[in-house]
Amino acid sequence: MAAYFVHETAVVDDGAVIGEGTKIWHFSHIMSGARIGQKCIFGQNVCIAAGVIIGNNVKVQNNVSIYTGAVIEDDVFLGPSCVLTNVTNPRSQVVRHSLYEKTVFRRGTTVGANATIVCGIELGRYSFIAAGCVVAKDVPDYALMAGVPARQAGWMSRHGIKLGAPDAEGIMLCPESGYRYKEVAPGIVKCLDLDEESPLPEDKAVGKTSYDEFKNKINSLKGYL
Repeated sequence: MAAYFVHETAVVDDGAVIGEGTKIWHFSHIMSGARIGQKCIFGQNVCIAAGVIIGNNVKVQNNVSIYTGAVIEDDVFLGPSCVLTNVTNPRSQVVRHSLYEKTVFRRGTTVGANATIVCGIELGRYSFIAAGCVVAKDVPDYALMAGVPARQAGWMSRHGIKLGAPDAEGIMLCPESGYRYKEVAPGIVKCLDLDEESPLPEDKAVGKTSYDEFKNKINSLKGYL
């Protein structure tokens, strides 16, 4: 049996597969048939339904239910009380257990607190869904989405910093990592310094500057940009 932690108040059904180093906290429920990778963290009152597939290093905050049909790749962050669905047109009188819709969270996606993700869509790699918004359409890699309904509000770096305007060569620079990003085709952003499937180097994987400091720095430069 893999070495993982389950709090005494949590329930893990027989038939669930859980990777080494994963932690499951208070009052959470992992149903039979769920598949969870290594080094994941599930906060209080999380429910993982049968058939859900979750990769490695996924962090799920309190009060999140992940329903059948969800596929969550490595390094995804699901914020407190965000909402996922698996049927677009639910009716209590109509049984659609064989018609659950697939929703894919690509590697590195962040979903903010209280955001709602309507099923049947794909959230691109390192996309960033702001708190409280409602997403009902596919989201490109690195896109920052905000509002109700959600609309793209820019691009976010892999480190979760909003990218500024491109320079004369089309380069957008992440002020935290120094990595360069570019829109290589309309609506398609790539990191020029690190492949999207590569792990972060050790020296880039620990944050050292608060978001407020980044905001203050950006505001101080507005008159020069």
